Amino acid sequence: MAPNSSIFLSNGTVLLHDRLDNINPVKADVLIIDNKIAKIAPSISPPSDATHLDCTGKLLAPGFVDTHHHLWQTQLKGRHADDIFIDYMVKGPFELSKKTYQAKFSSGSSVYSFFSPEDMFWGQMGGCLEAVDSGTTTVVDHAHMNYSAEHSSSALSATVASGIRSYFCYVPVPHAPATSLAPFEYGTNKAEWAASQLEDLAARQPFGDGRVRLGVAFDAFYLPKEFVVSLYERARGMGIKLFTTHYVQHALFGPRSFVKILHSCGLLKDDILLSHANNALPEDAELIVANGAHISSTPGTELQVGLGYPVSFRPDLHDVASLGIDCHSSSSGDMLAQMRIAVQNARGLFNQPFVEAGKAPRSLDITALQAFNLATIKGARAIGMGDEIGSIAEGKLADIVIYDAESPSMICGAEHDPVAAIVMHASVRDVDTVIVDGKIRKQGGKLVAVEMESTMAAEGKMEWRQIAAKLSQSRSRLEETLKTVDMESARKAAAQVMYVDEQNIVDHQ
Repeated sequence: MAPNSSIFLSNGTVLLHDRLDNINPVKADVLIIDNKIAKIAPSISPPSDATHLDCTGKLLAPGFVDTHHHLWQTQLKGRHADDIFIDYMVKGPFELSKKTYQAKFSSGSSVYSFFSPEDMFWGQMGGCLEAVDSGTTTVVDHAHMNYSAEHSSSALSATVASGIRSYFCYVPVPHAPATSLAPFEYGTNKAEWAASQLEDLAARQPFGDGRVRLGVAFDAFYLPKEFVVSLYERARGMGIKLFTTHYVQHALFGPRSFVKILHSCGLLKDDILLSHANNALPEDAELIVANGAHISSTPGTELQVGLGYPVSFRPDLHDVASLGIDCHSSSSGDMLAQMRIAVQNARGLFNQPFVEAGKAPRSLDITALQAFNLATIKGARAIGMGDEIGSIAEGKLADIVIYDAESPSMICGAEHDPVAAIVMHASVRDVDTVIVDGKIRKQGGKLVAVEMESTMAAEGKMEWRQIAAKLSQSRSRLEETLKTVDMESARKAAAQVMYVDEQNIVDHQ
């Protein structure tokens, strides 16, 4: 049996949650043994072989839990800065199921993707490491990159190698492949291989010493009720504990409600995580709360692409809310930014009725602490891991972020109110050290080398600069091919596939 590994964090200010989710900052030492927090006390005598990190002038906080992200999209950064929803879909996920990489499906048909499995590996690795770099230790990955079994395998391999904790949410009904680029047309989805791969992965999970668990991502509620119910029941029987679905009430998608569909099928339970929930109907909110389901709000993308105001602070949903990134291809990939956008947007909505009435509010009901909890303990509860992660406590998994409380951004603020300093002032620059599952993944402001165990890269360690070079080369290859797309016909095809009512897409008034 291998000896226990240990990390000793001395003399830091530790942010501890109480039973009401308030934060108590405490000067303390923290001892990590293997992948768990073994002890928190004013003075600890560590094992002689422990890795010692002096945390004087530092804040120790729980790692962020990002509950909705498409991690593979790194090479698409810069393409979506000014896109609304339908343009993002055309230039992003839907555009990618075209040609260059050819894969044979069990049905005998051919499918093409601009992202090869190798491109997918590096894109996924980039997304994971951007998350770790900014203090995210757990991410729910809506993994809709499975254009072939090889694409999913590559993304999963990168997730494991990156060191992040993740729910890798597999899409059992992948996007339909394209059959023509000009005009752009989609074919029929005959990806029978996906059901087989899901079953195989479920039998082999968890991955990465338990860090990476398998979930299911499902949006195909246009399929017969019998198919949907059977799929969920089979997946639950395989031991899958988390199911995530995009859910928005919006003119583009018509009046149907995925919440009501899930409820009518008897599937709306506490293992359901609904992404976005913008404009959620009051009766849907009631069903979500009553059935123990949760939502993930992603303010950065929702505000940009026109889905409506984020609902993370909406009174009837706040108790079951959490925060996510969605697409780091269009907006910041760090949860610090999402917390700030969420809280300031909610404050703007709260203040506006007073402004319009010629009045001023006496106080704010929306706090920095609430935003911090959305990104930590409430995110953990949203994925059924509240007893394992989301706060710093003895016996919990060792997912800890260490902030430099004496940086130009944090000084004074961290002394007055550490939570406010993180939510309102911190940036990725202030994230000094990140520990995931008892292993140091970032130290001294720099990502540690990644141990590669994949055919996509030579075995051994790779520094971030080497990974960045791979990403840059991949992006250059992809850009040349993406220039050949007939965008107008692609827009129409994507709208058709997504059942978007194009009559509701209008010009500015």
